[in-house]
Amino acid sequence: MASETAPWATEVPTAVLVLADGTVITGRGLGATGSAVAEVCFNTALTGYQEVLTDPSYASQIVTFTFPHIGNIGTNDEDIEDLNPATRSGAVGAVFKADVTNPSSYRAAGHLDQWLKRRGIVAMSGVDTRALTALIREKGMPNAVIAYAPDGKFDVENLKAQARAWSGLVGLDLAKDVTSGQSSSWTETPWVWNEGYGERADETMHVVAIDYGVKRNILRLLAGLGAKVTVVPAKTSAEDILAMKPDGIFLSNGPGDPAATGEYSVPVIKDLLKTELPVFGICLGHQMLALALGGKTAKMHQGHHGANHPVKDHTTGKVEIVSMNHGFAVDAESLPEGVEETHVSLFDGTNCGIALTGRPVFSVQHHPEASPGPQDSHYLFRRFANLIRARQGEPALAER
Repeated sequence: MASETAPWATEVPTAVLVLADGTVITGRGLGATGSAVAEVCFNTALTGYQEVLTDPSYASQIVTFTFPHIGNIGTNDEDIEDLNPATRSGAVGAVFKADVTNPSSYRAAGHLDQWLKRRGIVAMSGVDTRALTALIREKGMPNAVIAYAPDGKFDVENLKAQARAWSGLVGLDLAKDVTSGQSSSWTETPWVWNEGYGERADETMHVVAIDYGVKRNILRLLAGLGAKVTVVPAKTSAEDILAMKPDGIFLSNGPGDPAATGEYSVPVIKDLLKTELPVFGICLGHQMLALALGGKTAKMHQGHHGANHPVKDHTTGKVEIVSMNHGFAVDAESLPEGVEETHVSLFDGTNCGIALTGRPVFSVQHHPEASPGPQDSHYLFRRFANLIRARQGEPALAER
């Protein structure tokens, strides 16, 4: 891992990653110039870098990609996950091993460097990402500043001070920064090879999705099952949600500390749970559902970020390969009586799913809308739809 004292044989570093402990990592800058302070994590996915960098759950984070070749297939307008790209919610920084080459894909519409500039993401290449990953595994996810200056001039001491001064993600409500500004309707359905995205043809149910930083593909999968999807801001009241006469409630993914976001979201969720409506949560939505049911959450040492995580579904006995992105987790030991643990990580045994006994309420920690397995977890959307269909007196859809 290149450091402040490591000699550069042929060039002046144009980017630095300065950790709160004073470690300085140098590299070659790309993307947006300037600097960003955030938490550094690593992601082990081999593909999907656009989806990763535009996932609102990565707000206030710098993503280190363990796969060395990032950006070689270019960028396009289809592989974006944040609901409103104009807000540019998602990762603020990125760290790569190899330099980005020219795009080589029939879907490419542009170079990653230019795309990063438009998104305002500060990035760097030429980094020993294995060493940085090992550091995170040993010491946890550090606070840091990533900076890119084409002239290679940095006030390193000032950057160190910024990294030390940043409070970190604990106690930080970021959902308010990435949520929708107003309610909206979603009609786009999942991508089909050589056809692109479709439009919902019919409406068999109405789902209200509370947006804490929702990903587009979640909404596509709901619409693809015939749901009229209404997306509402994170602070929407239970009264306003119920006035929309939903058939089901979806609690979305999102960034930050669930306990902080829970200060305003948990009371709403508790009110919604007083109804008999089916409720489905993902990631941050899962964590806040657990809080609403009396459980607790905690900050993780290195988090789970990648597309190769094995999770066991106790309700089926099957193991699925899932996509994950979280730095907080539900404490399984804190779950009260009547709340069942349905999914568990086979990497470290952490909680990955819960269900309310005897009620149509469940959630998962991972991202079932992603396709690492490739569609091992899509059944969860059909499970949610079937809870709604059961209330409607309609026959169930096949979960697999």
